[in-house]
Amino acid sequence: MKFGFIMFPTREAIPPGEFGALLEDRGFESLFMPDHTHIPAVTPERYDVLNIAPEFKNGMDAFVALGAIAQATTTLTIGTAVLLVSERDPIITAKEVASVDVLSGGRMQFGVGPGWIYQEMRHHGTDPADRFRVMRERVEAMQHIWTHDVATYHGEFVNFDHITSWPKPVQRPHPPILVAGNGPRVAERVIAYGDEWIPMLRPGVLDHITHFKKTARKPGTDEPIPVTLFGGDLADVDAYAAAGVDRVLFWVRPTPSKAMIEIVDNIAIQLGRRLR
Repeated sequence: MKFGFIMFPTREAIPPGEFGALLEDRGFESLFMPDHTHIPAVTPERYDVLNIAPEFKNGMDAFVALGAIAQATTTLTIGTAVLLVSERDPIITAKEVASVDVLSGGRMQFGVGPGWIYQEMRHHGTDPADRFRVMRERVEAMQHIWTHDVATYHGEFVNFDHITSWPKPVQRPHPPILVAGNGPRVAERVIAYGDEWIPMLRPGVLDHITHFKKTARKPGTDEPIPVTLFGGDLADVDAYAAAGVDRVLFWVRPTPSKAMIEIVDNIAIQLGRRLR
C-alpha cells in the first residue's frame, strides 16, 4: 500500500514545492491538491458555507501548485484530489493536466469529482442536477484531446470540432483518471470513464471498497481497479490494507513549514517499514 498527503496550498502554509520535496525525502509516494475555484458567500441550500474551513476559500489554484511541486521533486506522484470538473472548461483543463504531466516527467494523476456546493457550480453555469453528466462529458472530451492530434467531441454539454491542443501528456494514453464519489452508482462511473476510484473516508466505505475490489473490472480485463482512499486515518491502515486499498492519502490542514515537518516525521515514524 502506498501513502501520500492532501493539503490545500495557502499563503500561510508550507509552500507546495517545499512540501513535495519533504514528502519525497521522507519516502512518501504522493501529494495531491484539492480544488475550489471560490466559495459562494451566500447559497440557497441549507449548508452554511460561511463556516467552512478557511483553506476552502483561501487555497491556491491546484495546477499552479502542482507545477511548483513538479519542479521541486523527481519521483513523487502528484495529482488532484479532486478537481471539480463540473466547474472547469475541458479544453483549458486538458492543457493544464498535460502541461503538469510534461513538467513532472509523467507523474500526474487526475482525480475528478462533480462538486458538492451547488451555488459554486451555478456560478460556472452548471445546473447541479446535471453535474454527473457534465463531469462524464468533460472527462471524455479531455480524453479525446489527449489522444488525438485533431480532436472532435459532440455531447449535450460539450461540443467542439477539429481542435488541436499540445502538449500531449507523457503518460499514454493519458494520466490515470481517479473518479471520486461514495454513492451507489460510483462503480458505473469508474468503469465507464475512469482508471481508479477515489472514495472519501466515511462510515461503511471499507465494506464498499471490499465489494468494489471483488466485483469491479474494466471491460476486457480481470485485474481489480485500484482504489485511493481520500482522508485516511493513520491508526487504521491495517484495516485499509485488508479491504484492498492501494493508496492512502492523509488530509492535513495548511500548516507552516516547521510544524509540517514535525507532522510528516511523526507519521513517517509510525508507518516505519511501510514506506517505500
